Amino acid sequence: MKKLLLAVIGASLLLGAMGANATPEQDRKEVLEFYKNKFPNLKFDDYVNGALGFSADALQQYKAIMEFPPYDSEFDKGKKMWETPFKNGKKYADCGNVGKNMAGHYPYFDEKLGKVVTYEMAINSCRKANGEDEFAYSDMKTMGLLTAYSRSLSDGMKMSVKVEGAKALEAYEKGKQFFYQRRGQLSFSCGHCHMQQVGTTLRTEYLSPALGHAVHWPEFRGGDTVTTLQTRYVQCNRQVRAAPFKQGSEEYNNLEYFHSYISNGLPMQTPVFRK
Repeated sequence: MKKLLLAVIGASLLLGAMGANATPEQDRKEVLEFYKNKFPNLKFDDYVNGALGFSADALQQYKAIMEFPPYDSEFDKGKKMWETPFKNGKKYADCGNVGKNMAGHYPYFDEKLGKVVTYEMAINSCRKANGEDEFAYSDMKTMGLLTAYSRSLSDGMKMSVKVEGAKALEAYEKGKQFFYQRRGQLSFSCGHCHMQQVGTTLRTEYLSPALGHAVHWPEFRGGDTVTTLQTRYVQCNRQVRAAPFKQGSEEYNNLEYFHSYISNGLPMQTPVFRK
């Protein structure tokens, strides 16, 4: 694992704690230290702004846009879905595993199921328990919009993902390995862009830090097009010319588990607008 990190990160401070025997909390602290040393002027909470934190002008423009978000009409569709009763008369809020102050606990490892459970999976679990068909994970007009509104009910809560038990740790480690592993014809990893080259520009955009990624999805891109975190995983894999996995796959769920854990302590902020 250390050789893998050397090839991808090129930063010796990450190698001590993020080895094979590191705990998830040691990993998280080393990631925080990495960014603190790389960007000493950024405060911890600044990372909820993603790449906008690298440009005061861009952040100011963003704040002006968010006074009248261009995605309001689409966001309202998600709200309508959330508030519309199921055929049995119950609502999503009755399930108790989604909604207000819940999103920051996802993903989590379910011992009974033996796998990582994401927020989207919890929504489908709620639907199934109430006799409704499950939504396709990749359907942005249903799952995407519903998730955008539902996760917004947790705005302000701190990301609080737990890794407890041997099987949960195994899933976390698989997600960490995915993050740092080269793939595709371009032989890039997630870590190349979002650790090693973070803060530099690709074409006209800053490469965003991995720290804080997980707290602000889904995003609305280019106006009113909703994009979930795992949709972005698919897009990133295609950009490095790697065959993407299916959204909701074990590979992406484990990646999201690791990706979310390292942002523990940051406030949730959903949705956001990106160009």
